[in-house]
Amino acid sequence: MILTDVSSHLDNFTSAMPDALVFTSPEGRPLRHTNFRRRVWLPALAATGLDIHLHDLRHTGNDMVAQAGANLRELMERMGHSSSRAALIYLHSSGDGQQRLADAVAARVQSELGQAAGDAWCCGTYVARREDHYR
Repeated sequence: MILTDVSSHLDNFTSAMPDALVFTSPEGRPLRHTNFRRRVWLPALAATGLDIHLHDLRHTGNDMVAQAGANLRELMERMGHSSSRAALIYLHSSGDGQQRLADAVAARVQSELGQAAGDAWCCGTYVARREDHYR
């Protein structure tokens, strides 16, 4: 798993140099986009047969975090965005996501209706209007 590899790398290199870079050039210098693309990214794409951009990985990762339940503020922090407009680009609606939301609302409604079942008159409107419902 990549987390184990990165943790090991950080343990080995950041203990002596707390401000060490996680990813460097073969000479230990900061990666430059053009060199990284030519030396690493393009050969990796050729080896895997993929045709994606590096930014696609960022987009996919942030989309997965959003689907896992991150809220807008959490996404903004992860991506380093200061405006919600930029972070909203990574939020997508999906059929599965819509189904999870519908299921969660249905479960909440069923729970509320179940709590009111002992009342003399029980319906969704009655439950929604109950004073203790708005806590």
